[in-house]
Amino acid sequence: MNYLPPRVTRPARLNTLPKLPIFLDLQGRRVVVAGGGEAAAWKAELLAAAGASVTVFAESLCEELEALIGAGYDITWYRRAVTPADLDDAWLLLVESGEDDAIAALRTAARRRGVLVNVIDRPDFCDFQFGTIVNRAPVVIGISTDGAAPIIGQAIRRRIEAVLPKPLGAWVAAAKRFRGRLKQVLPAREQRRQFWEALVDVTFAARSEQDARPAELEKLARDVLVTGGAARTGEVIFVGAGPGDPELLTMKAVRELQAADVIVYDRLVSPAILELGRREARRILVGKKGHGAACAQSDINALLVSLGGEGRRVVRLKGGDPAIFARLTEELEACRDAGIGTRIVPGISAANAAAAAFGISLTQRASAQRVQFVTGHDRDGRLPADVDFDALADPRATTVVYMGGGTAAELAERLIARGLPGRTPVAVATGVSQQSGHIEVRTLDALRDGLSVDGRAPVLLIIGNVAGSIAPHAVRKDALLESVVV
Repeated sequence: MNYLPPRVTRPARLNTLPKLPIFLDLQGRRVVVAGGGEAAAWKAELLAAAGASVTVFAESLCEELEALIGAGYDITWYRRAVTPADLDDAWLLLVESGEDDAIAALRTAARRRGVLVNVIDRPDFCDFQFGTIVNRAPVVIGISTDGAAPIIGQAIRRRIEAVLPKPLGAWVAAAKRFRGRLKQVLPAREQRRQFWEALVDVTFAARSEQDARPAELEKLARDVLVTGGAARTGEVIFVGAGPGDPELLTMKAVRELQAADVIVYDRLVSPAILELGRREARRILVGKKGHGAACAQSDINALLVSLGGEGRRVVRLKGGDPAIFARLTEELEACRDAGIGTRIVPGISAANAAAAAFGISLTQRASAQRVQFVTGHDRDGRLPADVDFDALADPRATTVVYMGGGTAAELAERLIARGLPGRTPVAVATGVSQQSGHIEVRTLDALRDGLSVDGRAPVLLIIGNVAGSIAPHAVRKDALLESVVV
């Protein structure tokens, strides 16, 4: 009796792929396009950009295709329909549209010749599909949803575009040219691996394509040869985290987070924003909580100097905009005095986010000719004694008060005493752009009676006539903000 060993089943290393992503070398290859409309024009430009020699068969051309031919692309036009004989030396066939029977016949003729077929917006007839592309040539990223939801593919592309630095392509191209020289400078495989790891850090922190020069790569390789790793120069980048919604971060802010070695952040920075940071980055909370117990500013300054001195790329993440009531000057001066490089990436201030949530403008030609930002409390939690109350009581100005919850009633009293009418509208906001957000619209008179919002959360006040244009329906429900008109 023959014995068969038990069958061993192994878990699949990959989930099932609906399509295999591949990258074709089309340099000098002939591609046939059947159709001359706008959809065909976009695909023809894509194919020509990849080096293909494109032959178009169509009774007429749209303006986009005519422009491509006039711009010098390798595109040839025949004013007639495509025939099977036109496919004899082709690599790919792109069909814009047609009746099912005609498309099926053309696909059969193409397959007999070993030609792959794509019919625009007809996945059942396609041998391959065009994905959504992120182009940082020579880095090219293809995204596919298997034809199910191209719009989602485009949304994914936008998010990837936001993370990848624009100089990436130039650095990768320079690295490709440097590979031969690299083996001469670093003959050991382990040294070359260290070079490539160091180049990753340099590339994702790059701010200019002009820096991607052979001399820079040579220096990087020499650093690896001498020290076993790239010599790192510390830097502290002050990044505005905005009002809390990660969708309101700038693309530059996201790129800096992705390149950080250390992220030093405030209490008000949301977890969703921290999630966008480089996975390996160390995260250090130095948050302040109103005028109560907090990390001393001198300790924060010393921490930034220490991390920068170690050669770290430090992102100092501050809620809102780092230049508005965020103690930026003290931290900048500490780093600069220590000889550590600094940069500033601005963010969306809570004032701008609140105005957007309210659906108002902070300025109005007739009634609000300027905007002024003030803080609602000093180090002791009291209303600052040196505030220019006459300026704040100007009815032609919009006054934005940061951290004004604890002193709102006293501030209202002072402004009314300076002549600002008690009927002046006041918008009160906490957690702008966040799920815990809350909005009230009231008058200066009502503000003297105190606030109904959670006093533990930072409160933003917008005082002035612009707040009078806020209506309950102007606050988007999808922002999860509550509107209460008093």
